[in-house]
Formats: sequence, structure tokens, C-alpha cells
Amino acid sequence: MPVPVLLAGRFVRLEPLAPHHTEALAVAGAEDRTTYAFTPVPHGVEAALEYIDRALADQAAGRSLPFAIVRRRDGRVVGSTRFLELDYWQGPLVWPSVPGVPYGDPLTAIPDAAEIGNTWLSPAAQGTGINTEAKLLMLRHAFETWGVRRISLRADARNTRSRVAMEKLGFTSEGVRRAHSRGLDGVVRSTAFYSILDEEWPTVRSIIELRLSARSPRRRRKTLVPA
Repeated sequence: MPVPVLLAGRFVRLEPLAPHHTEALAVAGAEDRTTYAFTPVPHGVEAALEYIDRALADQAAGRSLPFAIVRRRDGRVVGSTRFLELDYWQGPLVWPSVPGVPYGDPLTAIPDAAEIGNTWLSPAAQGTGINTEAKLLMLRHAFETWGVRRISLRADARNTRSRVAMEKLGFTSEGVRRAHSRGLDGVVRSTAFYSILDEEWPTVRSIIELRLSARSPRRRRKTLVPA
């Protein structure tokens, strides 16, 4: 499985999710929960501990690489995200293929394709640029360090906010899979799929960096006072 890594930007730091994040994650999840209609978010310390335990079990099995989203200006945990659906295409061709199983040493495996998902942010962190920069950090690591061929994302088809956000960042829509799975509310949901290919990454990176630069405070011009 890929080695856990810390990713840092101007607004956010993505730390490998660990048990010491439990209480802070519970606090983040306790804010106004009306924005959590489509994504599982732990409610309370016990639920946060279970959330982290399951995420780390998936990591140990090579199925995901989870992060705590930390706001840099105050060190506060404001949510979580992860790489998942890791796929490997190296080594001899095996048919039928076995997804998620790397060739060679699994402890040093680097995926050829992955998905970014299970992302949630506390309401106070939404719309602040944190999610945009977190995506940039993860995409940059995937394409420029791992060298993946594709990154996928998905959203409940009813989650208009997430779908619009992905489209604004340059993700390509692959369509909607109807009656795809059971939603968080128990209703059978349709799922919208998006992706970025390695040849598309430079364009998408430019779009994301431009949006982030618009959030940077302008430098104040120094006023020259005659001596």
C-alpha cells in the first residue's frame, strides 16, 4: 500500500489520520450537521473513534489512505478525506484482473489509479478554500509523486453543491450511474462520476491554482514618507 504522507499547503495540512485526532474530529463533526446529508460524518467521541478505527483497518488492508484535514492558521481539525479504490496495473497481465492487488512488495506499492472521496468539512471550513487546496495537494501527490494515470471522484447525484464544485475545478463528468447504491438516508441513490486523466492534470492544476490565488490577500503597498 502507499506509504502514509503529510501534505501541506498555505491554508491546510493533510495529516495521516490517527487515533490522536479522535476528539478534534468529534468537535468538527458536532457543528451544524445539516450539511452532512450525503456523507458519513462521526457524531460524538465514540463515533469518531470507530470512524478512525475503520479507516485505519482499510488502510492496513491496502484499500485506502485516510487524512485528517487541519486548518493551518489555528491547527484545528476541520474534517477528513482519503484516497481509496487504489488500483494497480504493473506486473504481468492477469485475467480476470484482480483490482486493488499490487504486483511485488505491497508495502512499497504505488497505485496507477485511485479515487478521492469520503471527504467532509465542518461548516465553518466550507467555502474558505480549504477543500480546494486539499484537492490540489492530493491531486499533485497522485499525479506528480505517484504518477497515476487517473483520479476519480463521485457524488450522490442529488448533491448539486459537490457536483458544481467539481465541474468548476475542471473535472470531467463521466455520467450518472442510475440506482447505483444505497444512500446515507437509506434511499437508493444514483451516483455522478468524475475523473481527471494524467494528460489533463496540467490544465486542471492551473484552474485550481488560479482559484486559490484569487483567495490570497493582496499585499499592501508601502507608503513612502519623505524624510
